This record gives sequence, C-alpha cells and structure tokens, in this order.
Amino acid sequence: MHPNPSAGTLDPRDLQHPLHASTHRFTRAAIEPPSVLATQGYLQPTTERPYNYAFEPPEGMPWENYARDERVVRIADGRRASSPGSVHREGFELWNAPSALRDFSDADEVARQYYPEVAELACAATGAARAYVFDHLVRRREADRRPLGFGRSGKGAPAAANGVVHNDYTEDSGRRRLALVLGDEAARRGGAVGRYSIVNVWRSIKGPVLDTPLAVCDARSVDVADLVVADVRYPRRTGEIYLVMHAARHRWSYFSAMDRHEALVFKQYDSQLSGAARFTPHAAFDHPDAPADAPLRESIEARCLVVYE
Repeated sequence: MHPNPSAGTLDPRDLQHPLHASTHRFTRAAIEPPSVLATQGYLQPTTERPYNYAFEPPEGMPWENYARDERVVRIADGRRASSPGSVHREGFELWNAPSALRDFSDADEVARQYYPEVAELACAATGAARAYVFDHLVRRREADRRPLGFGRSGKGAPAAANGVVHNDYTEDSGRRRLALVLGDEAARRGGAVGRYSIVNVWRSIKGPVLDTPLAVCDARSVDVADLVVADVRYPRRTGEIYLVMHAARHRWSYFSAMDRHEALVFKQYDSQLSGAARFTPHAAFDHPDAPADAPLRESIEARCLVVYE
C-alpha cells in the first residue's frame, strides 16, 4: 500500500513493509562489540590547577586537590572489534609480542634486556626510524582488592596508579621530553629532529589480566577541551600530565584477558598537530565480571620516544 496523497501522511500499514524501513525514520541498528559497564574516575571541573603527590606530602597538604567525577561508561572489548586498531588512528593497538625476559623485578635487567624489545616494537607499531626507551614502571595490585581510587594504604601514588583517567604528557611536557631523552643528540641536530612521538607499551608480567585491565580512550573521541593540565609532584621534580573531564562522546576499549605474550601500544604525544592521534587517555578499571579468586594483576608499562626520520 502507498501513502494516501490526500492525507499527506504515511499509512501505518506501510510500516510493515521492509522496503519502507530505510526510506523513512527507521535506520539499521548498529552492531556493538561485546562490552562491559564499569566506573571510570574523571576530573570534576575545578578552577584550580590540579595536582597530586607521588610521595608523602608536606604536613598540612592533601595528597591531591581535585575531586573525581565517577562515571559509569561502556568499555568495548577490542578483541571483538570489526577491524584492528591503529596507533595513529584510534591511538592504540594490540600486538602479539612475546618477551624473552621472564623476571621483571630486576630494574637493571629490564633495562638491559626488555628495553631493546620495547624499542623494536615501538618502531614496528609507529613506523618510526628510531626509538629510545626512557623509563618503566612495574605495578602490582594490592592483595586487599579495594576498588581503584579507594584510599591509598598510607602511600601516595600518581594519577596513573589510582584509576584516574589521564594522559601521561601534555603539549608542553611532550615537547620538553624530547630534549630530556635525546640531550646531546638533539643539540648536534640543532634541534631539528622532525616529527616524534611518545608511546607507552603495557603488558601483563604474570598471567591473564582479569581483575583490573587497562582501558584506552579512542583519541578521535577526545576534544582538546576535555584535557586539563595537572601536576604530579615528585621529591625532586614536578611532572605535567593531562587529567580528563567526562564527555559522552568518549569511546573506551580494553583487551580481555591480556597475557604475557601480548603488548598494548598506545600514544601519549605526537608532535604532528593534525592527521594523527596525539593523546590517548587511559586508566585501569575494576572489571565487573572478575572472578573472586582472579590472580592479582602484575604489569609493566614502558615509555618510549620515537623519531620518524
């Protein structure tokens, strides 16, 4: 049956015909990959410059001067995405990258054996010509399994360790890192290094991560207005990161049960101002379906500066 021209409206019986579904107000439903609903700690709007201490603060000073905006967000399983991610598009990608190192507790051995592996992987993921690994951090989940961001067990921790959505570098600190890493080499080049990026490489060092996986936010869904410069105060220096305010457009992903042979590469800074992911906010989250007896997460995150020419 066709619309009644004299009435100027669609006959309700037409809605039963599939040919009409795509020509009026009906559209095909999107197919979403499997996902979970979990809480992420964003930054509540503030008029102060946020900070937090990575060590016992001076007497009378709070660990941090900002409040969290706890939001329940949908986090898609990246393993079930229709296409693999790209470090230059979404800002992250998962690699099958077994490490020859078995014991990550010795920092000197990590630097000697693991850093070259990270550098090779960073170049492969980004297409860069050279890579310089400049630090790493091993994290182990506390045995009491308290929710991320709940209390501090008497010890301070930077935003990264407390389940706060953040990006490790800002526009300014990303630029400063180049000179800190390259030093004399940058001077020899007269400062003309060309394009460079900072990427993180995150992996499990114990077994499948079931309790507190790392979630990454699609860089294309993040606006510069969402990013707030914040300080991380260390005993002898102050670092600068971005904390992130909530926006409904943010698209989150994680990779279920990441194991030792896998590595998540995600970008924290890119000197190229357009046409590629520049910042990839991230945070660990408490998986709502984690078994009560799930092994406590142990992971290593290495930071790497890559130069493209």
